[in-house]
Amino acid sequence: MPAKKGSGTLPGSYAVRVAPKQYLLQNKNLMWIQFSLGTDLHTVFQSYGNMPLVSISDEPDTLYRRLSVLVKGHDKAVLDSYEYFAVLAAEELGLSIEKVYEPPRKIERMTLLKSVHVYKKHRVQYEMRTYYRCLELKHLTGSTANVYLEYIQRNLPEGVAMEVKKTKIEKLPEHIQKPIWGTLPQVEETVNES
Repeated sequence: MPAKKGSGTLPGSYAVRVAPKQYLLQNKNLMWIQFSLGTDLHTVFQSYGNMPLVSISDEPDTLYRRLSVLVKGHDKAVLDSYEYFAVLAAEELGLSIEKVYEPPRKIERMTLLKSVHVYKKHRVQYEMRTYYRCLELKHLTGSTANVYLEYIQRNLPEGVAMEVKKTKIEKLPEHIQKPIWGTLPQVEETVNES
């Protein structure tokens, strides 16, 4: 079928009209996707071509001993809600949570004159309170950590900053693995007989 352009169709030549307000999308990666536009969302059908669903590589995955996620913001209620979301997401992914805690808040106060040039006794005081939440996860693989971090970063609320620290597990270098006492010359002990 040729692609129709006009009102009610999707932009570009990807959409093919099948029935009133129903379309089939053709993509190079997917074979066909069918959906309908209207008051209720219809069926979504995806048929993958020859694409592998899981990529397999011989490279070993990175291992992390600890993943520390520090979230900071000025609204305590937003941080409480986001902490609940992040812990729930970690539990659903089957990650082991080491601890969740609230570091002490930081209060920054600023005292200014009410008027710019006069009335030194009349002042106003502003303060900014920064609240923190810290979530520590332990024993993660690199792919699991990337998926979890991408998910919680995409759902990060406005006005909230995130800081992530990863503690990677690495193999000891070979020059450290060999014990140094194996390379030292042996000292002969003499026995005194009396």
